[in-house]
Amino acid sequence: MVAEMDVKLYLNEVGQRIMERRKKLGLTQEELAERSGLTTQFVSYAESGKRASRPENLMRIAAELGVSTDYLLTGDIVDKDRLLLSEKLDRLSAAEVRIVESIIDECISLYHRDE
Repeated sequence: MVAEMDVKLYLNEVGQRIMERRKKLGLTQEELAERSGLTTQFVSYAESGKRASRPENLMRIAAELGVSTDYLLTGDIVDKDRLLLSEKLDRLSAAEVRIVESIIDECISLYHRDE
């Protein structure tokens, strides 16, 4: 019984990360489903933690959300996420990269004062 509860909690956490990222990108469930070649019902079930996803479907969702499957599964930022961020930075001008850098520096000073 404990294992079943663990699985439900795990699926809920994965679903929460999918939903949060989708909303951050301003996508509806329908838009995410269409872009990833899945059904709206599938996206809804994934977000609500009602159903586990096959790896290929999770990979489709992660690609459309611009995150790694590791992030969706665990919440951890891995090298693939850093690479995706680097690719976004490549589209910015030098001045815009400096602005992003200052934002990152400010976040570090705010959230890591004691380190």
